[in-house]
Amino acid sequence: MYSADERIILGSLVIVYFLFLFAISVWINKTSIKTYDDYNVAGRTVSIFPLILTFVGTAVGGSTLLGYMENGYSLGMGQQWINLGTFFAGLIMLGFFLDKIRAYGDKYDMVTIADYTTLRYGEGARIPTVISILVAYSAITGMQFVAIATILNLTVGLSMTTGILVSWVLLTLKTYFGGMKSVIWQDAFHGTIQTIGLFILFVAVILASGGWSSIQQNASILNESANLSLFSSITPQEIFVYLLTIGAYQFVRQDLWQRYWAAGSAKVAKRGYWISIVVAGLTGAAVIAIGVMGKYGLGLTDANPTLIYYAVIGDVFNFPMVIIMIIALLATVISTADSFFMAGASSIVNDIIRPRMSQYDDKKLLLYSRYSVIAVSVLSLVLALYIPQLVNLWVTGTAMLVSSLLAPIILGFYWKPATKKGGVAGMWTGLIVAVIWQFTGHPFGIHPVFVGLPISTIVTVIVSLMKAEDHVDLLAEEREVEVSS
Repeated sequence: MYSADERIILGSLVIVYFLFLFAISVWINKTSIKTYDDYNVAGRTVSIFPLILTFVGTAVGGSTLLGYMENGYSLGMGQQWINLGTFFAGLIMLGFFLDKIRAYGDKYDMVTIADYTTLRYGEGARIPTVISILVAYSAITGMQFVAIATILNLTVGLSMTTGILVSWVLLTLKTYFGGMKSVIWQDAFHGTIQTIGLFILFVAVILASGGWSSIQQNASILNESANLSLFSSITPQEIFVYLLTIGAYQFVRQDLWQRYWAAGSAKVAKRGYWISIVVAGLTGAAVIAIGVMGKYGLGLTDANPTLIYYAVIGDVFNFPMVIIMIIALLATVISTADSFFMAGASSIVNDIIRPRMSQYDDKKLLLYSRYSVIAVSVLSLVLALYIPQLVNLWVTGTAMLVSSLLAPIILGFYWKPATKKGGVAGMWTGLIVAVIWQFTGHPFGIHPVFVGLPISTIVTVIVSLMKAEDHVDLLAEEREVEVSS
């Protein structure tokens, strides 16, 4: 794809870029990380600008950039419904859940989702919560190793195995030293690069395509005008699937909850998230449109869909700009990878180690937080190297998260009679059903979440009604706090 000289330049810049990120992490470690909260929730003092960009950085990852563009190229503008589903989920999160999540985090100094589920449903809820989160986040972190290795393979010529090992070492080191503070501030940098870079690419592709009328004409010549419609190559059933999988996943993403708690105030958390879902929605829409315009505007009809990003930037830019766009792609992947790294590591130190300590020791917890990063990195590396169906594992992980946690969390927020036994039973049932359904190959063509989530909901409600006397009345406690304040 690139000449020998170009690969040397790209390789050198990638190394310099990672060294730059590592240096920032070491500097933040020495100057800003003193406590357990500093490392895991950035000291709960993040201001509006870096918060917006870290939200955008986690929302627009490598799978969004490369996957959305591939879908737009192959299937047309109808893929915008995937993006709209995620945006709609963001609005629901903003309107119904963010304030509650933030309030619980403020009152109980929460670090992970398991802190909430354990508060609401007792210690029995901790294990199913941790299992669901660790599997999902280790799998998706491993996916980021693969994504970076793919970039290094295509640009520098490294083998996939070497690329995975290189990305593992570099990401582990920078996350080990910098923690969540480093992740958020680097996300601010990465979010700026990826957002500006993608919109520059969007404008460049429109100009190179000759405008929308030229795109319509080229699509008509290929007898594929339907692919320019929002209703192309997608059915209402598929839209519903995206809404309840990709969309519902947003409600139980630990990396998002941690950012709500990392914000300097509830107002900053809400404003930052609102702006970020708008920016992420526009970015996703632009990425899908670039894929469509690459085919019908630039005439890249014979391109490999999985490599359409590289084909588009190579068509509209000279090599110096291609370098910038490769860095933008790396920034996109890295901003997702380190966020999921920290989410998984927090579950180990906060939900497995901390409950077993006889007394709270901030220095030990800070040290164990770093060790937890290493543990997640090793597990993610194993998944990346030895499980070829890594995407399937990620799908299983997200299905486990939604099936196990979504119903008990929502019912815990809004349904007073939800009991400890009901919540725990719902978590375990949803978790087990989702796993079985995934590994039996989606019987009847039904996604695991469409089985696990309803069953989890039903079990939580039925068991709660059978044992209504043991519920934890957190809703009443919230009202008392509001009255007293």
